[in-house]
Amino acid sequence: MNTKIKSAREIRKKLDDKIFEKNNLVINRIFSLDKQAYTDGALDRETKELIGLCTSLVLRCDECVKYHLEQCYELKISTEKIMEALSIANLVGGTIVIPHLRKAVEYWDELDVN
Repeated sequence: MNTKIKSAREIRKKLDDKIFEKNNLVINRIFSLDKQAYTDGALDRETKELIGLCTSLVLRCDECVKYHLEQCYELKISTEKIMEALSIANLVGGTIVIPHLRKAVEYWDELDVN
């Protein structure tokens, strides 16, 4: 597994475990729903991850963008598809999204090189 993905997942798991220790029903259900939403259905997982990537970029959540890029990397989604999805997100989000686009492309290149 790519070391960047492994490191990010370890940090995410550690922080998620702290959240789950609190045993909050609503938060637990939100996490469960999020996991279920990204499984194959009428839309396949690849499509859902690209939608998640676009939405995260438009919302300017760099951590979420990285998460969806990691999922896309694991699914072996092509750079061409990633760039096309990011271009749509940038169009929808406007020029304020450009700094986040830069970070996304940089992270994708780091994932793709390792």
